[in-house]
Amino acid sequence: MNQHYIQFFTATNLWWKKLLEPDKYKQVIIDSLKFLVENERVKVYGFVIMPNHIHIVWKIHENYKREDVQRDFLKYTAQVIKADLAENHPQVLKIFEVNLKDRKYQFWERNPLSVDLYSRKVVLQKLDYIHANPLSGKWNLAHSPLDYWFSSYRFYETGIDDFGFLTHYLEDC
Repeated sequence: MNQHYIQFFTATNLWWKKLLEPDKYKQVIIDSLKFLVENERVKVYGFVIMPNHIHIVWKIHENYKREDVQRDFLKYTAQVIKADLAENHPQVLKIFEVNLKDRKYQFWERNPLSVDLYSRKVVLQKLDYIHANPLSGKWNLAHSPLDYWFSSYRFYETGIDDFGFLTHYLEDC
């Protein structure tokens, strides 16, 4: 068995390209998170999907290794996005060509950030950080965190889980 803490996970698109700008690619992330929760691989406490990166506060189930869950999540989302790009946006797909032995395309930077969160206070700090991300001056994606759909902020404000996979952090912290 693997003992896991709640974690702050960040993955960035290759070269900080805004691959996740289209809502259909944000939905790929949502669908994948929902799959991981439904298959009891993770509990998701919070997330935000930005145009070129994602932040997730989650806890990986003890039956799984952190590296495996992260790898499978990023690999799956990359494969779905690659298939759509190949079919609908081949010029954009060329942007993500890499000259590597094990792959022709790459969509995520290597070595995503994963940090254990050891206290309720730090979990709340990370949730506040990710929920404020769309409002930062660099992004200006919404006037209020409630206005940005691809985030768990609304869940914490209203108690309504529009995505069907969120768990309140106080349940496990």
